[in-house]
Amino acid sequence: MKFLHVAGACVNQTPLAWQGNLEHLIAAVEDAKQKKIDLLCLPELAISGYGCEDTFFSTYVVENSLQNLKALALSCKDIAVSVGLPLEFENSLYNVCALIHNGEVLGFVAKQDLAGDGVHYEPRWFKKWPKDKVSTFAWEGKNYPLGDVIFEISGIRIGFEICEDAWNGVRPAQDHYLANVDVIMNPSASHFAFGKSQVREMLVTETSRAYSCAYVYSNLLGNEAGKIIYDGEIMIAQGGTLLTKNQRFSFADFQVVHQVIDIESIRRLKKKSFNFVPVVPANLVKCKDAFRGSTELKKGSGLDVKILSKEEEFYLAETLGLFDYMRKSYSRGFVISLSGGADSSACAVLCAKAFERAKAELNESDFLRKTAHISWKNSYSVADILTCVYQATENSGEATLASAKALSENLGATFHHWDIQPFFPMFRELAEAAEGRKLNWERDDVTLQNLQARMRAPGVWMLANLKNALLITTSNRSESAVGYATMDGDTAGGLMPLGGIDKTFLLHWLKWAEINLKISGLNQVNQLKPTAELRPAGKNQSDEGDLMPYPVLNLIEKSAIRDYKSPVEVFLTLRGYAEDALLKSWIRKFFTLWAKNQWKRERYAPSFHLDDENLDPKSWCRFPIINGGYSDSLAEMEKI
Repeated sequence: MKFLHVAGACVNQTPLAWQGNLEHLIAAVEDAKQKKIDLLCLPELAISGYGCEDTFFSTYVVENSLQNLKALALSCKDIAVSVGLPLEFENSLYNVCALIHNGEVLGFVAKQDLAGDGVHYEPRWFKKWPKDKVSTFAWEGKNYPLGDVIFEISGIRIGFEICEDAWNGVRPAQDHYLANVDVIMNPSASHFAFGKSQVREMLVTETSRAYSCAYVYSNLLGNEAGKIIYDGEIMIAQGGTLLTKNQRFSFADFQVVHQVIDIESIRRLKKKSFNFVPVVPANLVKCKDAFRGSTELKKGSGLDVKILSKEEEFYLAETLGLFDYMRKSYSRGFVISLSGGADSSACAVLCAKAFERAKAELNESDFLRKTAHISWKNSYSVADILTCVYQATENSGEATLASAKALSENLGATFHHWDIQPFFPMFRELAEAAEGRKLNWERDDVTLQNLQARMRAPGVWMLANLKNALLITTSNRSESAVGYATMDGDTAGGLMPLGGIDKTFLLHWLKWAEINLKISGLNQVNQLKPTAELRPAGKNQSDEGDLMPYPVLNLIEKSAIRDYKSPVEVFLTLRGYAEDALLKSWIRKFFTLWAKNQWKRERYAPSFHLDDENLDPKSWCRFPIINGGYSDSLAEMEKI
């Protein structure tokens, strides 16, 4: 019998952070060596970072990646390690994975299918490698195989699928099966999205069954470049059985998950499934060095990993994303204009919990190393990194003030209560003098609302500057869809954590958080009806009164934006949800506001990608700023 000790590792990398990235990779290799692992899979483009964007075109990036590969190889004695990097060959750039064994680079596998949808833009930088083609790459006086390569070490055959390669109907695994590959490695940079882990698990497990192999999957970890969050998932499967996986969303620099696999068992399965002579491609690279064979087969250690609910995934992804964004941008915490309502309260909870999760998970030395730019006081408390400001006008209510104060105290944040009402008549009088008339709520409703919202920006920006902290923008995806936000007012800030989540889910999540995260300060928040509090109290302003019920808004957005339906098609799809006249009014409002507010979506602060349905025009949902406003289809809808 032949046993092989394999492992996958996730690493928390940063684009172009050469020294830090290399240190994480070396540390992962050293940890694997201590565990006596034979074969380790590191993630896609882990040397340079996946999110280098157009700097992939730079010779500097390509050369530094090769130099760090050489440095990493020096740490790979008595172990085989795969790692991803960009590689230039014949005036084209390729996304490749290098295999190192016993300190020597054996060759490079090039990605055959490039991710070019949604948040991914790989075809902009990289060229697809042709199936079955193997070339020779010359580097520092040596020649290495490059392309559609299968490696063999001590009679064990190793093939690769690099992330997107595995997500298509025609994939390398099919050829690996015919070539009697024993182990398929999948180094990935797979962005987080709700529920995606279950899909990955199915892919990994089913591939190991269908192609009679062991399958090792390793993903990147953390907020790498600003918007995309990687959950750091690692899975190992054999012959249709998931042997082990890790708990995702770690705050560590890396994780290594390992498992002993039974090569002979894999080959027995393959013999049973083959009813023809397999075709072995000529692109077989052999290495004479032997693996260290393990003496016993170990059981999977991670199959008790909890399947996370959407609420938990949101919480874990957001807190990891916020902590990484803070430390990688060298910000000394967060500042939030806390209204006492749902959006800003959710942001406050997530910022506080990002700190608490990091402090709880990391040992003290690692925590201090990751937050060395912060001037800690009070024994590393939330008050050091989170400042909340309630900015009142004459239209603010006692209930929202009480809500904001109670939540801040419960979270342990620094809290300020500012009265900004004196600034309102000053600006109002300037505008009235310029217009030569008095402003009033009947005629100038939007102008007067926007004035109040914008008055809140200068002071809180100043506080963020003084603290060298990150000002959080609190808008959500539902507001982004219809432009229900004041530009340069409540849109002010450097990061919009809720930009990828709709208001309906957010309201639900706050109730979940009150109970499951034991945040009693959310009790008052969860009793309030969402309102901007920008009109006089007697007008009983509410968000849904200004717009429409949030569940309806979400249904229309899904049908119109994610399913690409016209107003007429949306109406016919949702007909029966409400009376025709009312439904038409909601659809008309949505499409009108959507079409006229693209310029706002272009200017919103960066937001996290949380599902494959977001509205970010820079990474997912493109729409023309100037457009026809769906006037013809809206007119046609009215005739139905």
